[in-house]
Amino acid sequence: MKLSKCFKHALNMVLHSKLRSWLTIAGIVIGVASVIAIVSLGEGMQNTMEDKLGGLGADILTVTAGASKGDRMPGMFGKGGGGGQQATEEDVVLDRSDLQAIKGISGIELIDTNIKGNVEVSYIGKSGSVSLTGVDQKVWADITLEEIAEGRMLDSADQNVIVVGEKLAEDYFDQPLGINKMLTIENNAFRIVGILDDKSTTVYMPINMAYQVLEDKENGVYDSIIIKVKDEDNINETTGKIEDKLMVIRHVTEKEKDFTVTSSQQMQQTRSDMMQSMEIFLLAIAAVSLIVGAIGVANTMFTSVLEKTKEIGIMKAIGARNKDILMIFLFNSGLIGLVGGVIGIFLGIFLSGALPYLMGETTMMFARGGTYVSLSSVLMAVFVSVFVGVISGIVPAYQASKLKPVDALRYE
Repeated sequence: MKLSKCFKHALNMVLHSKLRSWLTIAGIVIGVASVIAIVSLGEGMQNTMEDKLGGLGADILTVTAGASKGDRMPGMFGKGGGGGQQATEEDVVLDRSDLQAIKGISGIELIDTNIKGNVEVSYIGKSGSVSLTGVDQKVWADITLEEIAEGRMLDSADQNVIVVGEKLAEDYFDQPLGINKMLTIENNAFRIVGILDDKSTTVYMPINMAYQVLEDKENGVYDSIIIKVKDEDNINETTGKIEDKLMVIRHVTEKEKDFTVTSSQQMQQTRSDMMQSMEIFLLAIAAVSLIVGAIGVANTMFTSVLEKTKEIGIMKAIGARNKDILMIFLFNSGLIGLVGGVIGIFLGIFLSGALPYLMGETTMMFARGGTYVSLSSVLMAVFVSVFVGVISGIVPAYQASKLKPVDALRYE
């Protein structure tokens, strides 16, 4: 029997058992749609992270007060806390002496100092709380990963001016903010000179002005020091120099280290590992759906063998071979997998577009990305769905091919 004829018989079996076939196909659809949505979500987050941390991010280091995870708890040893003397958490700070020590290290191109806090903002009778970051306006434009959408960045001559996030400018108040508009921050008026190309509500201002607005911040004390190295290939060497110099001036040992130096590469690797773990977990859940679908295909095929037993006997009686019967049922199960896979792909693409909105697009991982459906993931989904269908149909197809014509014709 020709393959085309086997395929025609298999298609006829699918069309003449519509309800059962579609219920089986539904299991494949759910599994494939889940895989497509999860893979596209993971690839979208990966692309977002690479865009955010790529380029300038590869040569950026961040120094913060407090020990990193795996070291002693932040605040256990303060500046000048050598000799085993404990200090309070408030004593663990970065200040001008740390900044001067870092400036003396070779291989550093730019240094920015930051302070952060929450402030009350108001505009045309509406108010709310947002995040404020004070930056060294002389270098911030050359070291930040943010991009400007409208207006300009801060420069060295600026004082009572600010740059705001896109969400704050467009959606936070009843009326949108624009360039040269005045925004009141803690009862002080500031002129907007730039709007960032992001989804944040953050306000950036010169650090000297930020000290006046954030009353709990002490002048000369920093929440973080951002460093741009001259050569990103030497970033590990520069990190080591910074750590050694800071341990000397802060009088701490490796075990007592009360500061953390991190790079964008380290953050990227950490986030990548976290996302891979989450993606594997979600794929495992999707795999359960595929397994359920495979069981449904196998159940449908076994039922089809029972229903078609007499027809199998007739086909064998008129000359059909075992491999012909085998191919008919394998084509049948493969068709079920293929139809389920194609429908699942379209459903998965729809879900992948809807997921960022359902999960909250203002979260950091969706701030500037979303999802990405690649051709490879679509082809993989088609292959997996057909493979699941064929594998699930092998045992019942083999069972059908081994039926003896006499026994099949006698079957009622």
